[in-house]
Amino acid sequence: MTDQPDPTEPTGASATAQLEPLTRHERRRIGVEVWILLGLSLGQSGVYAIVRIIARLTADTALRDQSATLNASQSVRPYLDLTFQILSIGFNLVPVALALFLLSARGPGTLRRIGLDLTGPLRDVGYGVGLAAVIGIPGLGLYVAGRALGITVEVQAAALDSTWWAVPVLVLAALQNGLLEEIIVVAYLSERLGDLRWGTVKIIVTSALIRGSYHLYQGIGPFFGNVVMGIVFAWFYQSRWGRRRVMPLVVAHTILDIVAFVGYALLPDAWLRALGVS
Repeated sequence: MTDQPDPTEPTGASATAQLEPLTRHERRRIGVEVWILLGLSLGQSGVYAIVRIIARLTADTALRDQSATLNASQSVRPYLDLTFQILSIGFNLVPVALALFLLSARGPGTLRRIGLDLTGPLRDVGYGVGLAAVIGIPGLGLYVAGRALGITVEVQAAALDSTWWAVPVLVLAALQNGLLEEIIVVAYLSERLGDLRWGTVKIIVTSALIRGSYHLYQGIGPFFGNVVMGIVFAWFYQSRWGRRRVMPLVVAHTILDIVAFVGYALLPDAWLRALGVS
């Protein structure tokens, strides 16, 4: 199979440009749709993160001495904990299903239109690995610098008990994050805001700021780091290299989180301290 689009069929930005002008009712409906989806997913997380960073900055404890725990255990009973973890991952993907359903209103071929398919696996993986390296290595340096400057909390990337299912669950959690964030904050927003005739720069900046907002609970450093990541990812999606394919972004995000989650869970404490992440 080939990942070359059919030259006779408009796709991506060209397809958006050929849509009929929207009526005021249609524009209002799309705007409400976007707000509802964000309110059920990452926009809600962003609001909570803003409140949490205000609470952290106004607390008696300095920001550098505070911590944030990801992938925490939800029960002292191992198999009950596993059940909660799987349920959490499953329900967190419901907004992704909703986003895809809403995009399907534009016509058939939703997955192909946003590049969430397997038509070019080698290309997608190659770009995904490259993006992960471009973001991950400087990202670790930014985290260490943020900790040194006191503007980033200590992030405990994994706090599951040492069970046989811990690593598979962390991998699934990484994949969940990749799907949730990249489909909603990049693909869905790019398509829907494009329908509203937003310009490319405005879409990229909006996507990046939303991505940064729901990481604010980790401190000021992660906010700016994720804004930069958001700019790169949203730009790549709309670029001639990304060709409005979200799959490379899902691959990159999943790799980044697997390295963070599984690495934190498996590396010795001395290694984590040497890397500045513990």
